[in-house]
Order: sequence, then structure tokens, then C-alpha cells
Amino acid sequence: MVQEFDKVGVVGLGTMGAGIAEVFARAGFNVVGVEIDQAALDRGKGHLDKSLSKAVSKGKIDEEERAAIDGRLTFTSSRNELADADFVVEAVPESIAIKRDVFGDLDRICSPGTILATNTSSLSVTEIAALTGRPDKVVGLHFFNPAPVMKLAEVITTVSTSGDTVDVVTEVAKRIGKTPITVGDRAGFVANALLVPYINDAIKLYERKVASREQIDTAVQKAAGLPMGPLTLADMVGLDVCLAVMDVLWDEYKDPRYVASPLLRRMVAADHFGRKSGQGFYAGRGEDPEPQPDGRFAQMVREEELLDLGEMLVAPQIDDAMRMLGDGYATAEDIDTAMRFGCGYPKGPTELLADRGATPVVATLMAMSEYSLTTISAPAPLLVDRLPEAETEGEGQGHGGGCACHG
Repeated sequence: MVQEFDKVGVVGLGTMGAGIAEVFARAGFNVVGVEIDQAALDRGKGHLDKSLSKAVSKGKIDEEERAAIDGRLTFTSSRNELADADFVVEAVPESIAIKRDVFGDLDRICSPGTILATNTSSLSVTEIAALTGRPDKVVGLHFFNPAPVMKLAEVITTVSTSGDTVDVVTEVAKRIGKTPITVGDRAGFVANALLVPYINDAIKLYERKVASREQIDTAVQKAAGLPMGPLTLADMVGLDVCLAVMDVLWDEYKDPRYVASPLLRRMVAADHFGRKSGQGFYAGRGEDPEPQPDGRFAQMVREEELLDLGEMLVAPQIDDAMRMLGDGYATAEDIDTAMRFGCGYPKGPTELLADRGATPVVATLMAMSEYSLTTISAPAPLLVDRLPEAETEGEGQGHGGGCACHG
């Protein structure tokens, strides 16, 4: 069916939407980009022009390819131009009111066979699908920024999404060069549910003066081989985005694990969003390093054998991943794929666990809990199952903790 696609619509041409339009056009689809007015269209064209020019300058495409891509892109401020689209991706701001308007129009304008996808990173795909008369043809297709570069696409299904729709969207994701994982509709999906609480944990450590921003970032980079630390990443992602995801996670689970850091909430209230506002953990602060904190928590981390700063951020994320695995929401492969292709991790959380073994991860979590440095009161059951003593106890008793069926 994908081979029969001719026309793809992208509604919303901000940085993400323009990137999505580029991805489809580069894959050979004819793309109609839709914005609310001419000024927004001009901004969207600017995003595309900048990205494609960069691709040419880096030798990723040549001028002939660039011309062909441009020839497959058209722009309009009228959603009616999507009447004959085969597939439409919505990439408007994260507001259910705005999405209600968009999906109401798309449901009315597009043919009954058109699949409608939302790029939402935090809202319920089920709720969005219910805004239409075709919930079986509505799916989440969550890209990661920058869309032309990041390889992950989360395909989010609802209780109403048909199997045919899932198959087509998964094939579409592969056709445009993405590595898809398919999961159900749950707050944060896979990548954001693991990434943003980790960022929030780093902000909490910084707020409590456990370590400076540079110490936190450097420690995690060393511990997990990450390309950048969590506070640098927070500035890049946007503190407002981080707060929105934390609030969505809290609304769904009401678990202390998902309470946003007070410092994060205060910074967003002050319009300190990171790079995009020019003020954040690093943005607007100059290049001078901060002095080393010397409060009781900082002293504790320096003296307590089990409180390694990098592991204090890696261990809770591993625990979150094991809970997700234990819930049956995602496989170990999907979890690691999401973090590697969506967040730039060299290794995913279950791979990091395999490197360390369960014992030091559990020890770190227990020490953090003892000193009130985490809201995780007890390690995930599936993580405890992987302790050497659990494996020994399970010998000859059916499913031991180290059984491969656990992921």
C-alpha cells in the first residue's frame, strides 16, 4: 500500500514539522506542507531551506537531489488542499484544543481511507483519535528532533487502531529511513518516559547542591558514554518541554517518581526554557564553571562508597526501564532501540544493566533511598530478580531471575 502513496500532508511547519516534511520528500513522497498563515509558511520554508542547504554543504545530498526534493514540496495555508492526501501527519503545538481543531478539519476534508497520524510526544493518542470518525485509522507517529537526523520513530497504537493501519504506518516509517518501534498509548511512550525523568533527576541533584552542573554532566557522560550530559540536554530539549512531559507522567501515574523538580517549575515560570529563550542551566550563564558545592549532600556523595554521581543517574533510569519491561509495555530490544536511535545513547538501559550486573545498580538505588536522594523506595522487582542470589535461589525452580524470557 505504501508504494501506492502519492501525496503526504504535514500540518504544522515548525522545526519538527518542517523536518518531517523534509524526511518524506527526501524519501520520494510528494509533500504538502500546511501552516496557519503566510508568515508561518515562510518560517517553515526557512527551516526547510536551512536544513537542505546544510545537507548539501555536508555532501549528504547534491544540488540535483536538492532540486528534486524541492520539486516534491508544496506549501499552502489551506487544509482543503489535503482532500486527496493518502497520509497526513499532524505536527502542531502540544495543545489538545489546537489538535481538536486540526483533526476535526482533517476528518471532514480527507477521504475515509486516509490515515491520520499525530506527532504528539505527550498527549493521549486515544483522545486525539476519538476526535475523529475514523479512530481505526488514527495512530501516533512520534519523530525525534532533528527529524532528518534521528532514526527512531515511535508508532503509537490505541485500542481502536486497526492492524492494517499499524502495518502501513510501520512500513511508512521504514520507507522514510526510520527504525520504528510499535507500542501502546501510554504517557511518555518509551523514549520520553525514560529520558525526561532522568533529566528531572539531574535537576533535583543540582537543586539540592549535590554537585555542580558540569560535575553532573561529566559524571553521566563518563558512566554511560553519553554524547552530552542531562543538564546540557535539558537546555537543548527545552525546559518547558521537560516540564510538560513530567506533568503528563504525573497526571497518568500519580507516582512520586514523576513529580517535577521545583527548580524546573520555577525556571519555566520565569520563561527560562534553555537555548530557545537564551536562559537555562548553561544558556545565558557564560562559560565560567560553577564553584564546587560543599553542602552535606555533596560531602555525602564524595564520602559514601555506594554514591557514585554518574551511577546515581544511570541506576534510576535502568530501574525505570526494568519496570517498563516488567509491565509488558515494551521489549528489552524496543527499549534499547528507543534510547539509542531516539536519544543518542551508545547503549540502551538493558544493555547498561548487562554491563554492570544487577548488584551495583540495586546497591546504588538502596543507598540513594537511604539518604532520600531518590523517590524510588525499592528497586523494580524484575531488577531484584536479576541479583545473583535470586538466580541461585531460582535454580531448579522453574523461572529463575536470569531466565532469558525476562528480556
